[in-house]
Amino acid sequence: MHIVTDLLIAVISAYLAFTSTLASGIESLFATAEPAHETTKPAETTDHTLSALPSRLSSLIPDVLLRSADYQQAAAVAEAGLSGTTVDDPLDAVVNILCTYTTEEYIRTTTGTGFFIDPDGVIMTNAHVAQFLLLEATHENGETDCVVRTGNPAAPTYHAGLLYISPAWVVTNAEMMTAAVPMGTGERDYALLYASERVDGEPLPAVFPALTFDPDLLALSTREAEVLAAGYPATSLLERGPHVDLIPQKAYTTVSELYTFGSNYADVISIRGSEVGAEGASGGPVLNSAGEVIGVIVTRGDDTTDGTGSLRAITVSHIDRTILEETGFTLAENVGGNLAYRADIFAQTLSPFLLTILQQAN
Repeated sequence: MHIVTDLLIAVISAYLAFTSTLASGIESLFATAEPAHETTKPAETTDHTLSALPSRLSSLIPDVLLRSADYQQAAAVAEAGLSGTTVDDPLDAVVNILCTYTTEEYIRTTTGTGFFIDPDGVIMTNAHVAQFLLLEATHENGETDCVVRTGNPAAPTYHAGLLYISPAWVVTNAEMMTAAVPMGTGERDYALLYASERVDGEPLPAVFPALTFDPDLLALSTREAEVLAAGYPATSLLERGPHVDLIPQKAYTTVSELYTFGSNYADVISIRGSEVGAEGASGGPVLNSAGEVIGVIVTRGDDTTDGTGSLRAITVSHIDRTILEETGFTLAENVGGNLAYRADIFAQTLSPFLLTILQQAN
C-alpha cells in the first residue's frame, strides 16, 4: 500500500476506490459494461473455486484509446526494444515514488512503490500513485511534484512521465481527491510510468534493473504457493515524519486465496503477513518461484485470517487482459517503442478527457 502524509488533511489512508457519478454528456465516449456491485465483503462463487470480490467499475468503460487513430498508430508501430529480466533481486528493481500536491490551502504528500518492468525504463505502479502525475497536466487546482527514488535508503534519482493509466479506473475513482478515507478492491488499479531523465542531469542508464513478468492465468494450485513480495513500506515515515529514510524490504510468504471480479479468472491474490505489509508498499511486485512478477500490491489484506502485514495484489493476468480491452494491445506491447513519444500521444489523446472527468467529479 501507499502512505499518505497530509500536512493538513489525510487524503488517502487505506486505498483508493470510489463510486463516481458521470455527467450524461460524456456517455457517448464509453463502451457498455455490466453495472457495478455495491457489496463490500467477498462472497464465495457458486463453483467454490474462486472467491468473489465486488466489481466497482462504473456502468460504462471508456473506449477513447481504441477510437484514437493517433494512439493506435503509435502503439502499432512501436519498435520492440529491450525485454526480459536484467536483475534477479527485486530490491534492485523496486523504486519509491514520492509525490507532493500543493494548493493555496494545503500540502499533501504521498509515497508508494513501483518497479522497473522493462529494461528501457518502464515502471509499473498503482493508478492511485500515478494519478498525481496525471494532475501535473493542469495547475488549476494545485501543483504536483513527483520524483522516483531508488536505493537503500531511497534517494531522488529520476523524474518520471506518465505512460499509461487505466481510464476505467480514473472514471470509477473520479472523486478520489475529495475522499478522506477511501476503500476498494484494486480493480484496474495500475499504471505505467517511464524514467524520463535523471534528477542530477546525468544521462539515463542504457539498461534499467528490470524484472520480468508472467501474464498467464494463475492456476488454482497457486493457493499456498510460496511467493516473494517487495516494496518500500513506510511505517517509519508515517510515525516520525517525511524526512525519515525509507528502506526497501522483501519477504517470502505464501498465497492464501484467489479472488475474481467476475471474470472467472484469478484477478487478485491474497498473501499472508510479512514485514513488507505496511502502508507505502502499494505498487510493489509479487514474484513466483521462477522469479517472475505475477502480481502488483494494491491494498492491505485481512490480518485476522492472514496475519499482521497481509496484502492483496492484482494479478498480472488481470492487468494484461484489461489493458488489452482498453487499448487493443497487450501489456508487453504497451511497454515498447519510443516511450516519450507514446507518452505524448497518450497525454494528447486521453489526459484532457480524464481531467474533465476529475473536474466534473470534484
